[in-house]
Amino acid sequence: MGHTSPSAELINQATELRDQLIQHNQRYYVHDDPTISDSEYDQLLRRLQDLEQQYPQLLSPDSPTQRVGAPPLSAFKQVRHELPMLSLDNAFDDTELKEFDRRMRERLKLGTEEGQQAALEYACEPKLDGLAVSLLYRDGVFERGATRGDGETGEDITLNLRTIASVPLHLSGDNIPPLLEVRGEVYMPLAGFKAFNARAETADEKVFINPRNAAAGSLRQLDSKITATRPLEFCIYSVGISESWVLPATHVEILKQLNLWGFLISPLLETAANIDACIAYYQKANELRATLNYDIDGIVFKVNRLDYQQQLGFVARAPRWAIARKFPAEEATTQLLDVEFQVGRTGAITPVARLDPVFVGGVTVSNATLHNRDEIARLGVKIGDTVVVRRAGDVIPQIARVLLEDRPSSARAIVFPEHCPACESALSRIEGEAAVRCTAGLICPAQRKQAIKHFASRDALDIEGLGDKLVDQLVDAGCIHSLPDIYHLKAAELAALERLAEKSASNLVAAIEASKQTTLPRFLYALGIREVGKATARSLAQHFGSLENLEEADGDSLKSVADVGPIVAGFVRQFFTNTDTLKVIADLRDAGVHWPDIEVLEQAALPLSGETWVLTGSLNTMTRSDAKARLEALGAKVAGSVSANTTRVVAGDKAGSKLAKAEALNVPTINETEFVEYLTSIE
Repeated sequence: MGHTSPSAELINQATELRDQLIQHNQRYYVHDDPTISDSEYDQLLRRLQDLEQQYPQLLSPDSPTQRVGAPPLSAFKQVRHELPMLSLDNAFDDTELKEFDRRMRERLKLGTEEGQQAALEYACEPKLDGLAVSLLYRDGVFERGATRGDGETGEDITLNLRTIASVPLHLSGDNIPPLLEVRGEVYMPLAGFKAFNARAETADEKVFINPRNAAAGSLRQLDSKITATRPLEFCIYSVGISESWVLPATHVEILKQLNLWGFLISPLLETAANIDACIAYYQKANELRATLNYDIDGIVFKVNRLDYQQQLGFVARAPRWAIARKFPAEEATTQLLDVEFQVGRTGAITPVARLDPVFVGGVTVSNATLHNRDEIARLGVKIGDTVVVRRAGDVIPQIARVLLEDRPSSARAIVFPEHCPACESALSRIEGEAAVRCTAGLICPAQRKQAIKHFASRDALDIEGLGDKLVDQLVDAGCIHSLPDIYHLKAAELAALERLAEKSASNLVAAIEASKQTTLPRFLYALGIREVGKATARSLAQHFGSLENLEEADGDSLKSVADVGPIVAGFVRQFFTNTDTLKVIADLRDAGVHWPDIEVLEQAALPLSGETWVLTGSLNTMTRSDAKARLEALGAKVAGSVSANTTRVVAGDKAGSKLAKAEALNVPTINETEFVEYLTSIE
């Protein structure tokens, strides 16, 4: 049957697709600098495949559909593969996966009619996101390694591969073939990738975009000593050629034998009894993906039986008996339309990118975080730029990089606000911190809900029944605008709210009334002063004795308090010099919130004055910092080592050498439970 001739428009379209794909191949394989996501590349390739299938006249020997990757880099010696390293066709959804299975069973004559279908077993393997390589072994000794290159010819990277610990230099076991060539993926685990980039950033060196680029860049080092410093791994996924090896009957059995000889295989390798089991495996792996210590971008399904594979054979660029099902793309390209600034619960100002909606990571994304001003500067991003958005698992979408070559002339700089977008208060930035914060605290509407939730929490004013969901409901309904409004709530007003019965409303009003009588440490903690936790609030209360004394304290007085350094002193001073904050405190006192002042004791009069304590091991009910602050507030000195002068040692979980030394010196020790009871008895 003849084919109609393509129109000039279709010829141009095919030419343009070919040129685009060749360019993207170069960027991906040769320069390790892709400008589009894998899913977008797959879509372009699929469009070209469809055109060539419909109009065979458009097919040319140099079409990207007829080859894999790009030519090898000229800096490396070229290696011709004895058996071509082919690519894989893709299934884009469950329907295409089932259609693949139907074709396989039809070709194998396994039956296709309803009720007569014979199941076909598959091997299921995660598709590692790294660089495909071929390893050649002669008499069990590693002889040569090469990249896939264009599938026919690759790059000789033997010296670099020798530096990877999971590449066996000598195979061990029985019946090792005299000649064996295997294929697998070199990749960089996520932990190693993050550590490598952190070191590079500290040294002001190039950081890699993602682990795949890091692996590819590491393998293409001309100096193998550099490759040796990179945290790479190699995982095998198939055998190429072999001599005198009677291959096992299935793909999975082959991999298990290779594993016995010393190769790493995927721990997630499984068999699936039929295509429905393959789909279930895909879904399970997609959920597991975010917990893995390496990137996988899909699953490869292979007909498991070798005799079936041989019957099915190959097409031009791929085996008929295998198919890849990609995960939803974690990266996609879109345009940055605008940037808005949001105020977080602690006052941090976060720039949020407004994007031209794009499907990435399984959802449509229209917003992404830009983190802070430093991140904007690092990316060099402007409004109007074309950007690559990344979304992995449930992680908040973020802009991974900017495609500077696509920057329009109309692009404009992102201007960080000088005042809080929510309340117009001044912004501040502490030296050494990336975040810029609103200084308004209690009166900033963006921080209101979190301030109220903290104020009512158990360790603060302990208002039983005023939980997070009810706070959200009360603020959204306009019942609470600031902290003092809590004390003006009426039972009838509360009972009118959804999901709050009359009895519950009455109990809440009673709890609010009871919270009016509190202590100065609890009240200070409840105010939510930045970096003032329970222990620091207690230290401040015991040092100054009254709120009035604390409000009047200058920076030097504050820094003389145990556990209060210059930064915390600055936060406290800033809080109590804000007139809006002082009005909130005054209104709370007018509403009936009260506490007794504390008798300020001289250091010598404190119960633990003159004592030296040591903390060791981990504590469960408080942090080590909190424990130290409580001891210092009681007059003790907290030391880092045990000596004969140590008064007592607090031994938490997994206490080590300090506990052993205390026992050797007969220094009294107590556990955490005894420590908490002791503190409670003397505070």
